[in-house]
Amino acid sequence: MSPLRLYRGQGAGTRLRTALRWRTAPLDRVAGLLPATGTVLDWGCGHGLVALQAARRSPEVQVVGCEIDGAKVRSATAAAAAAGLSDRVAFEVVDAAARPSGSWDGIVLCDVLYLQAPGDRSDLVAAAAAALAPGGVLVCKEVDRTPRWKWVLCSFQEQISVRILRITRPGTGLGELPDPAEVAAWMGAAGLAVERVPLGWGSHVPHVALLGRRSATAVP
Repeated sequence: MSPLRLYRGQGAGTRLRTALRWRTAPLDRVAGLLPATGTVLDWGCGHGLVALQAARRSPEVQVVGCEIDGAKVRSATAAAAAAGLSDRVAFEVVDAAARPSGSWDGIVLCDVLYLQAPGDRSDLVAAAAAALAPGGVLVCKEVDRTPRWKWVLCSFQEQISVRILRITRPGTGLGELPDPAEVAAWMGAAGLAVERVPLGWGSHVPHVALLGRRSATAVP
């Protein structure tokens, strides 16, 4: 169910980056945590892999992806067209200081918080939580801190990617991985019931998803 074929007509750099991203992160599992119906916001969508996979998994979901890198938005838009999903998936360029708004059945922040300055992370999580419809789900995909050696290795890799190779364009931060326990606390403080979902089996990266659900009776 890989979406990589959707990028075949694009440049070699895009094909390489999407292939590496797909094969090193459990993006299909992340997409599977999102609602199968309604509206989904992929904040910091990159090349659109999670957004497209969410739409491919369910014909009853509408997805919007937001990203600060215009080149990635163009790539994601072309991939959506190649998949015949332009009627259900749209991508937008946003400013690094922008925050989620509106009312969404699902919002995903997939490896996004590490690109925010430490002081901006809790604000982004709170904004995403506030933009959930009653019963809505916020999925924050992060890197767990245990086992410690895996976290240290991933931290080093991200510093190289962001600061030296500049593969990933940062928002307001420089690639320091946040503590998932702290992210879960921010989600709880925003009124969400939080569940940890390990996603790192079979990988050298201790992937973990923090699944936060707003009460179905909450006032948006």
